[in-house]
Amino acid sequence: MNSPVEPLHRALGLTDSELGDIRGVLARDPNALELALYGVMWSEHCSYKSSRIHLKRLPTKAEHVLVGPGENAGVIDAGDGIAVAIRIESHNHPSAIEPYQGAATGVGGILRDVFTMGARPLVVMDPLFFGELDDARQRWLVEGVVSGISGYGNSVGVPTVGGELTFDTCYASNPLVNVLCAGALPVERLVLGVASGVGNLAVLLGSTTGRDGIGGVSVLASAGFAGDDGAASLDDAKRPSVQVGDPYEEKRLIEACLELLDRGLVVGIQDLGGAGIVCATSETAARGGVGMDVDVSAIPLREPGMAPYEIMTSESQERMLAIITPENWSAVEALCAKWEVRASVIGRVVAPVVLEDGRSVGMLRVRDGFDGEVLAEVPASSLADEAPLYDRPRRRPEDLDDIRDDDPSLDEPVGSPNDDLLDLLIDPAWVYRQYDSQLFLNTVVGPGRDAALLRLAGPGLPASQRGFAISTDSNPRWCALDPRVGIALTIAESVANLACVGASAKAVVNCLNFGNPEHPEVMWQLSETVDGMSEACDALGLPVIGGNVSLYNESGGNDIDPTPVVGLLGIVDQLVAPPPGWAWRDGDTVVLVGEREAPGERTFPLGGSRWATLRGRRGGRISDFDPSRIVPVIDFVVGEVASVCAARASDVSAVHDVGGGGLAVALSEMAASTALGVLIEPSITHAELFSEFPGRFVMATSDFEAFEARAGSVRLTRLGTVGGGRLVIGALIDLSVEQIVTRRSGALEAALNALG
Repeated sequence: MNSPVEPLHRALGLTDSELGDIRGVLARDPNALELALYGVMWSEHCSYKSSRIHLKRLPTKAEHVLVGPGENAGVIDAGDGIAVAIRIESHNHPSAIEPYQGAATGVGGILRDVFTMGARPLVVMDPLFFGELDDARQRWLVEGVVSGISGYGNSVGVPTVGGELTFDTCYASNPLVNVLCAGALPVERLVLGVASGVGNLAVLLGSTTGRDGIGGVSVLASAGFAGDDGAASLDDAKRPSVQVGDPYEEKRLIEACLELLDRGLVVGIQDLGGAGIVCATSETAARGGVGMDVDVSAIPLREPGMAPYEIMTSESQERMLAIITPENWSAVEALCAKWEVRASVIGRVVAPVVLEDGRSVGMLRVRDGFDGEVLAEVPASSLADEAPLYDRPRRRPEDLDDIRDDDPSLDEPVGSPNDDLLDLLIDPAWVYRQYDSQLFLNTVVGPGRDAALLRLAGPGLPASQRGFAISTDSNPRWCALDPRVGIALTIAESVANLACVGASAKAVVNCLNFGNPEHPEVMWQLSETVDGMSEACDALGLPVIGGNVSLYNESGGNDIDPTPVVGLLGIVDQLVAPPPGWAWRDGDTVVLVGEREAPGERTFPLGGSRWATLRGRRGGRISDFDPSRIVPVIDFVVGEVASVCAARASDVSAVHDVGGGGLAVALSEMAASTALGVLIEPSITHAELFSEFPGRFVMATSDFEAFEARAGSVRLTRLGTVGGGRLVIGALIDLSVEQIVTRRSGALEAALNALG
């Protein structure tokens, strides 16, 4: 006979099998509130029930890693008594429904992930993915998302220093909004989200709790869009699940929390993000092996008549949970009052119960009054750590070999290479001009370059000459053709971007954006991506210290291309002068550093390239991943650029990674940055102009012989000499720098304005 609660569990996103698991945990039927708690905590977004089995294969340890996956943010030791915390998250479906608030609250959430570790947030980056700019809805999404990020980040006072901007038809109904944050802290201020000490108090800090965001993780982030027009058909139904942000509340919360930590008034601290209070209370209790009693009547509300399930699962923003000793309550209350931050005691740490079989279990109890009626009672660990683990079926796409065989590298080039190059030029300055990238005055290299670079300095940090660099990278075109090799090449590309600002890569975070995990092809893509990331990180000596998985990115049954985004953190040991940048000088020798040909069966592969994608060619084969070729080149470039950063004499004037668009685009971007052209002398084919594979750099030097001597066994190709006002590449490319600048600077705004 069906239980009367079964229709409710399905409405909450739980399967019949999961209801059976809950009954097994509780040894009884759950009540409606308990079902709601499991519904959000066992959602795909919170529990990673389809991906945990794969994520375990990633390398996560290194000597400099202080905190790895499983906490709010990963943390590394950067030297000089300073630690750096970093985290990346997605806010994809909320941004598709309500782009401004979806993106804004994505920024707010990622900031809390970082400052809950004791770090002051110092930078934000935003990898963004939209459909092609050929309809009004895409303009609405782009403008709304960018406005949300700038409106929140600028107001809260954290610089947005870079990101990515990708347009592709697969994101037309399901845009991706990923946000990365990094911050710094004195090593001794590091704190974890652990509840401990029976009798200690759970204090809710920050905003009141409302109905915004209820069901966000189970409704929005753990299901796909149904209609062919995606989010557009679901706006009215799903808009209440999007949170509303207040950056000024967040700013006060940051300062209050950091002062609480500096004064030693906090035992543990946790942000409230997905699943709200139930997530923060169950996770902190589970980590500490204790129980927690929560009084729903003590939680400040912004709306009358809220039911206990709404209070416990609301994702209202700008809230933190602090665990403190009772004797510190007066000091905490006074400090929060100084910062105009609301502080309310909503819970108590309690001893675990001992079951009949002798096991000690920390229980999460939801009460109406601290000593009042128990409304729900469940093991905290069953919510936080014991969701079902699914090894979902995996199947390689049946048509993948046919897609790979449709290789544009085998075609004879058609059309004008000049036009091909101009079509590839796009400057995202329209986006980053709306962001304040100079807050704190630490930014040395801001948006628009290979990677962002900042001084490792801030209030409360030990004095240091070190710098830190951040890069976010993705290549869904590569990963659609070969997810295992594609992500390995993407990580190598990101390491190369850090090298351009003189930084040695230290750690990786990832945001794995995929389609519906119930589709076997999607799970094959995810599994292959994890294995490729593991292989690349092992080869490059990089730990993965945190990440996020965003699934169900589909609309009308159509999955997005696999879009793993990586964020890389690098350190510059001595940053007393800016790195060279792209600004070569008149008379400099331009050099290609690294192998000209790609490893693998294609000398200059065009599969997965931007050039091919613009022509509707989505098939082909990509380069192999060969770290033995890449690592020596990157090490050489890091050394050359780090020497400039240390203010040592150098003949190197410019450096740029050969990335999206290939060699032709890299040369064009450098020419545009100085209005100085170059005559490229070696014979270069059409494929070499636009082929994309990592491990190549364009560098400029005033003393080629000295540069060559330092390079040793690293392959160099002398390309030409800087001068004049034209970019000339053999008989293929002949464009004025003025044409390049005009096209590059106006392409994005022209596309947006063309929609009216």
